[in-house]
Amino acid sequence: MRKAENRNAPMLWGWVIAAAAGLVAFGALMVVGGFALMPAAAIAAVLVLVVGLILGMPWGAERGATPVRAPAEAAKAATGAATGAGHAAAAGSAPAAAPMTTPAAAVSAIAAVQPAAVQPAAVQPAAAAGASAPAGPLRLKAPRDGRPDDLKEIEGIGPALEKLVNELGFYHFDQIAGWSDADVARVDAEMKGFKGRIARDRWVAQARIIVAEGLEAFRIRAKTNRY
Repeated sequence: MRKAENRNAPMLWGWVIAAAAGLVAFGALMVVGGFALMPAAAIAAVLVLVVGLILGMPWGAERGATPVRAPAEAAKAATGAATGAGHAAAAGSAPAAAPMTTPAAAVSAIAAVQPAAVQPAAVQPAAAAGASAPAGPLRLKAPRDGRPDDLKEIEGIGPALEKLVNELGFYHFDQIAGWSDADVARVDAEMKGFKGRIARDRWVAQARIIVAEGLEAFRIRAKTNRY
């Protein structure tokens, strides 16, 4: 039966194994792991210290009773531990990935910083008033400057018709010249006993000549009915 060795005797061969494991780990970190010189040396030194404390110091176990692993196996295990530690250190040094932003969160963020200038503008009072303006030809409550045009210059308009047209809000040639077909139909519906006279006597065409060329030119053209 083997005698148990002194439990307090130092284990020099454990430190030898630790040094060998450190060298192996240093080479693996430099070649395989792609570490720089200083980080690889630091990790290898820590590994030598840890393995040396484990194998080189007596911890109260009876050396004769416990079989010791072969140096090659210990070095292999130490190398694996060093490589794993190196990968863990490299992974730990990588920056943490930023949290993904959901589409809803992105839309909310854009809306929060969107400048006020792109927001829909409020409807201007003038535009609103224009939208609600009554349709139809331009009517006046009184002639401009208190001086109505002599609408009797238009062939087909006599004193009675001039009075009726004035009552409907028309005092000037340019008002009649601006009538559209829809305006003619609207005014004609208000002509009481004179319906159809506007189109038949071509009031709009005559008024446009007066506005564009003047009364004298119109009177000359009216002699031959060229309007």
